[in-house]
Amino acid sequence: MKPYLSIIIPAYNEEANIRKSLARVFEFLESKDYPFEVIVVDDGSEDKTVEVAREFFGERPELRLIENPHKGKGFAVRTGILKAKGQFILFSDADLSTPIEEVDRLLMWLREQDFGVAIASREGFGAKRVDEPWWRHILGRGFNFLVRLVVLPGIEDSQCGFKLFTKKAAHDIFSRLFICGEKAEEIKHPYMGAFDVEVLFLTRKLGYKIKEVPVTWHYVKTQRLDPLRDSWRMFRDIVKVRINDLRGVYSA
Repeated sequence: MKPYLSIIIPAYNEEANIRKSLARVFEFLESKDYPFEVIVVDDGSEDKTVEVAREFFGERPELRLIENPHKGKGFAVRTGILKAKGQFILFSDADLSTPIEEVDRLLMWLREQDFGVAIASREGFGAKRVDEPWWRHILGRGFNFLVRLVVLPGIEDSQCGFKLFTKKAAHDIFSRLFICGEKAEEIKHPYMGAFDVEVLFLTRKLGYKIKEVPVTWHYVKTQRLDPLRDSWRMFRDIVKVRINDLRGVYSA
């Protein structure tokens, strides 16, 4: 039986958290009456993320592990989504900073309305940010202002790592990614980048409607984010998206 919902979890050096996150996801999904699959895509971790994930998987046929070379979060998400078979496909950060239960709120818009993509938003009426440091909030809002100005007017929160797609939209969009596409190169450092921006830009370019859904989001401290280095990389990515569009890269 084909899964109704596929969940993609990109993971890089998540040895300390991956078992707890998978247990929470699995507990949630087992309470549902639809078939599902969970795909963990390891982004070339240097710790025991792969081993811990394999131990959790055991005999669970709904869970799959894909081992990627270290090419960044965007490439890992792309890999999982293009392998997913669900009618609806979600990608979620491994730390579950957006609780997995929020997927029900996103699913409603894809099932009952004419949306191809629903994205979790930390902005807008009903959204909550829990335990977020003030400096982190200022950085995030400043970056999103640039995103709206350069490529995505009207999208209040492009970067929340919790996005749901119909299968058709997901495969259509992610097969066309350029910055994090099949030519992405291996890297040495943790890299999140602004792949979400390219994803949402392509979503609009291809004519799919986007619904922002306010969620409760919990700040989770991470050592993988370097504010100065990553802010520059993310700015560079949004400029690349605009330049690529002007060059006709996304027109094929």
